[in-house]
Amino acid sequence: MNILGLDHLVFGVEDMPGSRQYLLDYGLDEVDFDPAVGGTYTALDGTGITIRHGHDSGLPPLPPGAPSPCIRETVYGVDNAATLAALRDELAKDREVRVDAQGTLHCLDDGGFAIAFRTTQRRPYTARWLGFNVPGQPPGRAPNDCAANPGEVIKPRTLSHIVYFVPDVKKAEAFYARLGFVVTDRFNHLGPFMRPAGTADHHTLFMIERQNDHMVGCNHFTFHLGSANEVLQHGWRFVKKGYKSFWGPGRHILGSNFFWYFNSPFGAVMEVDADMDLHDGAWAPRTID
Repeated sequence: MNILGLDHLVFGVEDMPGSRQYLLDYGLDEVDFDPAVGGTYTALDGTGITIRHGHDSGLPPLPPGAPSPCIRETVYGVDNAATLAALRDELAKDREVRVDAQGTLHCLDDGGFAIAFRTTQRRPYTARWLGFNVPGQPPGRAPNDCAANPGEVIKPRTLSHIVYFVPDVKKAEAFYARLGFVVTDRFNHLGPFMRPAGTADHHTLFMIERQNDHMVGCNHFTFHLGSANEVLQHGWRFVKKGYKSFWGPGRHILGSNFFWYFNSPFGAVMEVDADMDLHDGAWAPRTID
């Protein structure tokens, strides 16, 4: 099944003004906003995030044991209607599947998280070319194109990945494997990094087995920026705006993506990342402590 990756995330929040300002400072574009309802925010390619009041009765249920604010639905984009039909048939074998007026499928996964599937709303976009000058290789930038620009406008390019705390990681992994997700790497005694068939990104989903009552809901989520420089520059701007750094900056080993994590009003840490590894069917997953 050709699931392309994350299309949209829906969060229930308790601090609506703070959540809105956070997403604007993060660099997402505001599509709509009503303080009584919430708002929608998108990256350059149309992937994005919706915020609603945590008490909104129209939201899917909270993940088991999780308080508000928290992720309320993870929406995946697929290539076409045939894939949607195949997903509906597969999911309906053992769970209730609701189809809304727009044709989006809604259900719960085996970890109790609300998930949805729709024909992708990703769109083509143009953005600054970010190249690197490396001795012994052709130049990555034209002469006089300075990589460090204090006035650079930095925009998230696409929704990258989300991380769940799950009560039974083997059961959760098996559910997503049914839908065509493959394991790219794995932490022993923690959980797998997984990607669906329609993307080469190292992962769009990472699952961590719960170790205590505080490990509930969503651990973190992120959008891709264009480069390590953008992670550093954007992260430093976040610090100067008063947001609290949680971890970083740095670079992961599994996935190789540059990262900087910040506390957020969404019940999860929000990351900025860039330069994630790409994998195909020839990749052999690593397993490490």
